[in-house]
Order: sequence, then C-alpha cells, then structure tokens
Amino acid sequence: MTQRPILFTPGPTEVRPEVLQAFARPVISHRGPEMARLIQAILPGVGRLFGTREAVLLSSSSASGLMEGAIRNCVSGRSLHLVSGAFGERWRQLAVDCGREAESVTVPAGEPISPEAVEEVLSRAPFDAVCVTHNETSTGVTNPLPAIARAVRQHEGVLLMVDAVSSLGGIPVEVDANGIDVCFASVQKALALPPGFSLCTVSARALERARKMKGRGYYFDFVRLAEASAKSQPLATPSVSHLMALEAQLRILFNEGLKKRYARHAAMARRVRSWAREPFGVLARQGYESDTVTCVTTPRKMVVADFLERLKARGFQISSGYGSLKQSTFRIGHLGEHTPEGVEALLQAMNEVLAS
Repeated sequence: MTQRPILFTPGPTEVRPEVLQAFARPVISHRGPEMARLIQAILPGVGRLFGTREAVLLSSSSASGLMEGAIRNCVSGRSLHLVSGAFGERWRQLAVDCGREAESVTVPAGEPISPEAVEEVLSRAPFDAVCVTHNETSTGVTNPLPAIARAVRQHEGVLLMVDAVSSLGGIPVEVDANGIDVCFASVQKALALPPGFSLCTVSARALERARKMKGRGYYFDFVRLAEASAKSQPLATPSVSHLMALEAQLRILFNEGLKKRYARHAAMARRVRSWAREPFGVLARQGYESDTVTCVTTPRKMVVADFLERLKARGFQISSGYGSLKQSTFRIGHLGEHTPEGVEALLQAMNEVLAS
C-alpha cells in the first residue's frame, strides 16, 4: 500500500511530480513583465486545447464561478438547460438563483440529450442561450455536442454555452467547429492540475451581448476578463502558482499530442467498461459512454461505501455515486495522466476486494 491512495476519482486526479514542482517556484509579481510573459506563453496553448481562436479567459476559481458568469453575462431573460445529471441541474438552478427564467430538457440518469428534443423546444419559444454539460460527471454520459450545436445554430441569436469541466483535455471539444459561444472547464480533471483554477473561451458575439448586460458583476465580468487577457494581464490577483503549473502541464500535454491523449483516454475507458460489465453494469447508454469517467451500477445488496473503503486500504481511491446515485453506483475517473497500466493495477485491486 502507498502512503496515500492513488486517485482514480473523477477529479481531482493525480498530478505529475514536475507539475507539482512548478507550484514550488518562487512567486512573481502579478503586475510585472514576468507575469505578462507567462500569460503570453499560456494563452495560445489554452486556445489550441479548446480548439478556438476566440478570447481565452483565465479565472482563479472553480468552474462554478464561470458557470454563474455565463448566466450573468449572456442571459437577460430565459435560458434553456439540457439536464442529463446533477451538474446540468446545478446550472439550471444557478440561473434561477440569478433571477433568470430557466427551462429544461431533462432525461433520466444514464441517457444522453436528444438533439431533436432541443430543436423542438427552441422552435416553440425564444431563448437567450442553450446551456449543456458536454460530459456529465455524475452519470458518465457524453452528450452529442456536435449534433446539439447544429440544432442550436438553426436559431439566430441563441448562444450555445458549454460546461466542458470533465471533457477538456480528455475528449475533443472543438469550440470553433461547433460554434460554441461560451465554454469553460476547471483544471483538476483531465488537465490533471490541483483544483482552484478555471479556463474559459468566449465568442465575439457573446462578448457583444455581455457589453449590453447590466449587473455582470466584476470578478466574472467576461468583458473585463477578455480585456485583461488581451493585455496579457490578470483581471485581479491570480493564483500565480497555478499559472506556472498550467504552463508546465500544457507543455506535457502537447508533447504527448492531442490525438494520442484522446486515444489514451478512449483506451482506458474501454478497458474500465469491459471490466465493469462483467460483475456490474455501466449506467451510460451504449454509444454515449464517457472517455474520462465511468459510472458503474451495483446490485442493491452491495454497500458501496464499504467497497470504497476496502479499496482505499489497498491503495486506490475511487468515488461513490453523486447525489441520488450515491448508494447505487460508484465512479471511476480514468483521466488526466493515468495510463492503461495504471488502470490494470486498479482493476486488479478491485477484483481482489470483490473476492475477499
């Protein structure tokens, strides 16, 4: 057993030693030329990762802050939320808490969002934006983003806003190709950094809308954040150490290559699903399973918490189900810097726990 368990949770996940070492570098002034050079080194890589030439925003926050920012900057009246799990529902509730009118297309746990259902709702009522969770961490479902994007693009003036928290870096997002107006992600999942920092892209038309919005606030004001990025400066005091570590991790990521990185994630996901279907089951409908997190369904007699604790004693940590799925599922995060060999070690440990 290791001194601490190896994290196969859906985030946070394992961080490479050289990235952790970047956090130990001396802090620099966030208003000096060194910071400008650091941001200039980071922004092109982040844009490449998202697949965009639009504005890139840097935020010393969890992605929930940018989720709220998307509503405050881009929705004045009504938003349509595509809810396939707990995090899609969080975004809907957040819009309500911001005083907006929020309607939803909701599917059962494990099911993907239907583009046809999106088209049907958009055709009968006006909306400022459609909000979708690309990869629903609570259910292990990857929604059909390109098809949903095509449906949204048929309706002029409707922005497409995407939560890519557990997909960015492990599953292609392709912001520009899909016509996404706002896309955000935190760094503790497939990007394999410690939590506490988030990334966002905002289209020109989303910024145009934001400029006309009242009550955007300050810290998550997309206009101010975009202006700061254009000057290679942070809007407010940032997590300097996160920026240093992000520069190091982007270098690692592009040395591997995006195609190889996505292929590695897909290979790990296939292996985990193959294992899970023998003694258990996979919650996600076949064909829509996530390449970064698998939600495993269990028999009623199984005590998930006990299984997780016994696995932790063998040096591996995974997660219970989320929300209403807590007692009936567990989740395996095969993302970030994990390898197929590491996945095999995890599966062996789980087999040993099940046999004991």
